[in-house]
Amino acid sequence: MIDPRRLAVLRALAEHGTVRAAAETLFLTPSAVSQQLTSLEHEAGEELLVRSGRRVRLTAAGELLAEHAKNVLAELERAEASMAACAAGTVGRVEVASFASAITRVLAPAITALRGSAPGITVLVRDAEAHNSLLMLLSGETDIAVSMEYSATARGEEPRVTRYPLYTEPFDAVLPPRHPLCSRETVEVEELCAEDWIVPLPDNPCREVIQIRCADAGFAPNITHTSDDFHAVVALVAAGTGVALVPRGAVPAGHGAEVRPLSDRVPTRRVFAAVRHGREQHPLLRSVLDALLESAQPI
Repeated sequence: MIDPRRLAVLRALAEHGTVRAAAETLFLTPSAVSQQLTSLEHEAGEELLVRSGRRVRLTAAGELLAEHAKNVLAELERAEASMAACAAGTVGRVEVASFASAITRVLAPAITALRGSAPGITVLVRDAEAHNSLLMLLSGETDIAVSMEYSATARGEEPRVTRYPLYTEPFDAVLPPRHPLCSRETVEVEELCAEDWIVPLPDNPCREVIQIRCADAGFAPNITHTSDDFHAVVALVAAGTGVALVPRGAVPAGHGAEVRPLSDRVPTRRVFAAVRHGREQHPLLRSVLDALLESAQPI
């Protein structure tokens, strides 16, 4: 293996013509330069210099290796510059796992902002349900997770991650068009006890939130349809198949249903970004986290 530091000595000799001049350029003694060149000949397995008294000249092999030295050393300098940019948080790749509505609300605007402020940062997005994104973060599958916790089911913070609050959103009642409660400004959950319900699938924490709130109102919801896609849930409500409780930021525009705030004991979900504990000040992650925090707006 050829030592790149010795290639730098050979390049200096080729550029300046004498051992003394090369030594002055490299801030070495002439004897140190000669020793480095002798070692380089052993590494290359070729005679690189023809010595005539105190003067030397490059052989054909020496001239060839000197040309390669220019390219190799230039690549090394580019690599060092890239690593410095990465360490400064201006160049690199960051993977972010996030659920769909947070991608729309904060992640996509953050990517747009980074294109202007840090165009060397590439953000790769992975669509993942909130309860899966933290698992992906902890297993090392992603660098940042955008996840959430619900006021009704909060179980304490995961000690292996550091969290950054982004926004909090309430659940609203979503009603079919021309439902009798559409004339009201707010709705009480108790008034929906006789309705058919559209809720998320059993392993989705949001379903547990809805069931807890209904239980607080004194009933168990009559579940007729299930979907983890809130766009699909709202579409089913608009089709007249039942009612739902949906986080406010997840209600799509132009949905055709009626949305009303709840009057009391409103469930909420708190959306946050998270990184593995100890990586909070990684320059690349810090740049993306700052962009997410800047993009987050209250609902």
